[in-house]
Amino acid sequence: MEKGSYYKKVLEALLFCSGKALKLRELSGLIPELSSKEISLLIEELKRDYEDRGVRIVEVAGGFRVETAPEVAEFIRNYLNPKSFRWTKPLLETLAIVAYYQPITRAEISAKRGGIEVGPLLKILLERGLIRVVGKKPIPGRPALYGTTNFFLEYFGLKSLDDLPPLKELDRLKGEEVI
Repeated sequence: MEKGSYYKKVLEALLFCSGKALKLRELSGLIPELSSKEISLLIEELKRDYEDRGVRIVEVAGGFRVETAPEVAEFIRNYLNPKSFRWTKPLLETLAIVAYYQPITRAEISAKRGGIEVGPLLKILLERGLIRVVGKKPIPGRPALYGTTNFFLEYFGLKSLDDLPPLKELDRLKGEEVI
């Protein structure tokens, strides 16, 4: 078996078993025999190999992962029958505020939501791993600063926060002022 073919299998197995997006530097650490460029080329080959299959390799959160193809989602959902998680408008609004204005304090989030208490919403987002405390604001009381996580990027299929639509685009889509 040639070197490229062997390491392509290794990459495929690592991506399949990881359960999360693996960054190029992580893969380089796991396969020190290959350069980052060689790993990138093999990943591109794997992406092409999976184009017309039930799973695919995608780049999210600065790394790569194996995920199911969108067209088979209904069958996967029926099979797994996941606990339903209901995204409410207040929860989505709170997450959007954190995503667009991070790092941001609880009081600042509440102010952007018109003075509405956001503590319970932040608790849900923290428990789901979509946001985290990223520091403390250097003001009296040193309130926690919130920001999104890599899981947030993975969950929404984003490579980075730069992939979020511009706020002006959201205004246009919504037809009214955005948060």
